[in-house]
Amino acid sequence: MWTTIIIIAVVVIIAILLITTYNKLVKYQNWVQEAWSQIDVQLKRRHDLIPNLVNTVKGYASHEQETLENVIQARNQLVSGTPQERIDADNEIEGSLKSIFALSESYPDLKANENFRELQEELTTTENKVAYSRQLYNKTVADYNIKCESFPANLMANMFNFQHEDQLTIPEEEREAPDVNF
Repeated sequence: MWTTIIIIAVVVIIAILLITTYNKLVKYQNWVQEAWSQIDVQLKRRHDLIPNLVNTVKGYASHEQETLENVIQARNQLVSGTPQERIDADNEIEGSLKSIFALSESYPDLKANENFRELQEELTTTENKVAYSRQLYNKTVADYNIKCESFPANLMANMFNFQHEDQLTIPEEEREAPDVNF
């Protein structure tokens, strides 16, 4: 009778251990998938964000650059040329300055250097989020692989075909910072 109770107790303990181990492996496997999804989300964010930011800043910078070039060109004409050319240049400068004043009054924070700083900040933030997601993924994969390789979980991992996951590595050619051209 005691032998039967001991055998039943051992079988129940082994069954609980197997079920618990299997559930932990499933949990770790799902964490790996979730960590990859976070990378995917950040890559999508980068994909959507960077071109929009670059185009926005490019648009503002080109507008300001065009206005400043008009002022410089008119100023150059102001110091040389016929009297009529100089008067015309003065009128152009006045009109350009009004454009600059109107632009700064309407959009006081609209300055190319601030836009470029914002672009740089957004690029840095995006890259930090991608890097963090990669780190989280690699840590989650390491935890999962350790679980799959540790006894007694390795018995369950082999029995139920839980596969080893590879950590992310960056190819040598991608180790350089991306080029952002205007």
